Amino acid sequence: MTKTVHIIGGGMAGSEAAWQIAEAGVKVVLHEMRPVRKTDAHHTENFAELVCSNSFRSDDWENNAVGLLHEEMRRANSIIMAAGDKHKVPAGSALAVDRDAFSAEVTARLAAHANITVERGEVAGLPPAEWDSVIIATGPLTSPALTDAIGKLTNEDHLAFFDAIAPIVFTESINFDVAWYQSRYDKPGPGGTGKDYINCPMEKKEYYDFIEALLAAEKTEFKEWEKNTPYFEGCLPIEVMAERGADTLRWGPMKAVGLINPRATEFPRPWAVVQLRQDNALGTLYNMVGFQTKLKYGEQQRLFRMIPGLENAEFARLGGIHRNTFINSPKLLDGVLRLKAMPRLRFAGQITGCEGYVESAAVGLMAGRFAAAEALGKPLAPPPATTAMGALLNHITTGANADTFQPMNVNFGLFPPVDEAALLQAGKKKVDSKDRKKAMSQRALDDLGAWLKSA
Repeated sequence: MTKTVHIIGGGMAGSEAAWQIAEAGVKVVLHEMRPVRKTDAHHTENFAELVCSNSFRSDDWENNAVGLLHEEMRRANSIIMAAGDKHKVPAGSALAVDRDAFSAEVTARLAAHANITVERGEVAGLPPAEWDSVIIATGPLTSPALTDAIGKLTNEDHLAFFDAIAPIVFTESINFDVAWYQSRYDKPGPGGTGKDYINCPMEKKEYYDFIEALLAAEKTEFKEWEKNTPYFEGCLPIEVMAERGADTLRWGPMKAVGLINPRATEFPRPWAVVQLRQDNALGTLYNMVGFQTKLKYGEQQRLFRMIPGLENAEFARLGGIHRNTFINSPKLLDGVLRLKAMPRLRFAGQITGCEGYVESAAVGLMAGRFAAAEALGKPLAPPPATTAMGALLNHITTGANADTFQPMNVNFGLFPPVDEAALLQAGKKKVDSKDRKKAMSQRALDDLGAWLKSA
């Protein structure tokens, strides 16, 4: 008889962990408090619900660290990547999904697995002592009771940052006398055509009028205890970016590079562009790329209708902001994600301080494999730090500075450097950034293969 592993939380990490454990032949009880208790950001009771963007970001495994993470997870039998690939929607060089079909797919596959039992309801406080193998994957919206219990156990205050949500627009309400379909540089990407985004152009005066109105608009006020909580730099509200300088948005989410306006004769290259990315398979919904915001709802509708092409926009969802919780993982966790103060508890997903859907799922994948191996009496070593999964794990457990730890996406800066001398010997006259990335990526997949064989 092997242990039963209990997983608390049915988000990206908890879903992936449950799948990996069940596929290894170990029994799993997956605890999800929705719909018995709701959160501030979720709208359904499905597993792996995407509450912010519907994008998994770049799918280019040779040149992008998150694309490499995609490929590693595919090779490790990831349910998240399988569902994402099945329900992808056009998004240029990125992998984006129909969010409802994606989460419904994950939910159905988990519910149908013979080794998985689903229990709905909140696990308040620390898990019962008789649960001798637990993965806490409660995500950025961990319930206060569990957060407080973890804080008392570790003698640590929980850390937090703010995360913001972008609005979603009904496609039929977009003015295509102004807007047009095009991906940057016409890149088709997975399942795409090169015309995967809707582009709303702004000329110089339109852009600066919009920035002025944005800065003057009424924002959501934070509660006193929230005021010192930082933002995650990779998901800043547009009004916060605008406060950093009038051109910040123009060189951020509103940059016009790689785009030509077919409607314009005199100035075919716009001063700025608002891009919208397909949000469902039907193409009836598009989300505003990079337009996370904490503006009040009425202000959002007024301001976003200033954007050419969105004059009569109707919104399926407006933007919002929520407080995300994470622990000081480099201080509190060991190399296989166990809590040092209570090793029967593992942590996975965004609560560990990784940032991003795919990163969260990847940490869940590793936690699941560690827990399954332990239940089967075959302890598993962490993946090599030369892999995307290993580099991410190393960062959140031992590589980051515990005194300054903040959430981070996977990136090539987390990887050990490649042997440039070997690249030169192979015939390269000069090693550039693309050469290093491709070498890191190939090394990662080779090393991952060896790790998967050892599992």
